[in-house]
Amino acid sequence: MTRYSPARHYLWFGITATVLAAMSGRIGWEWAAAFVPAGLFLLTAIALLAMAFRPAIEVNEAYLSIGKRNIPWMDIRRLDRTGWISPLILHLTLYDDTRILLIYPGDLDSCNSLLRHLRRFSTDALIDGIPYRQYWGELLAPGSERKQVQPPPRYKVLRPEDEAEVERLYQRLKTVGNLDQKSSDEK
Repeated sequence: MTRYSPARHYLWFGITATVLAAMSGRIGWEWAAAFVPAGLFLLTAIALLAMAFRPAIEVNEAYLSIGKRNIPWMDIRRLDRTGWISPLILHLTLYDDTRILLIYPGDLDSCNSLLRHLRRFSTDALIDGIPYRQYWGELLAPGSERKQVQPPPRYKVLRPEDEAEVERLYQRLKTVGNLDQKSSDEK
């Protein structure tokens, strides 16, 4: 089991944004324009503290646990990444077509590690629209059923002397128009 907890820096940045919002609000009582940054700091503090108190994500061999919710790996049908890497934001589609927005506020290394674990254990899922086996480079079908990818080998039919004779006749055919000695002598 691997446990992924939110990074601590979200908590400290959230507390810092709260303090800055309070200071800007205090200045806003004397100068009204300071309420604008106070509001922005307050929105930022709310977002950062919401990220800091997200539930931990646990990766087990049998299931994925997000807070108190356990999702068996075979229930995940699709795993789609958004553009966000840190914090990691993914769309999980389950067997009954419910979608879960997974948000993991961690540092870059733990986000990449969680993404790798999710991709590795979601064996029945499409990963960013690509089937699991194809995504990881495994064979799509057993050996006897899969199509032959390599072209068949070419075997030498003629000896080098015969190939030279065929090439000479081909060049003569191109220049004269026929290979018959009698018809070319009559002209």
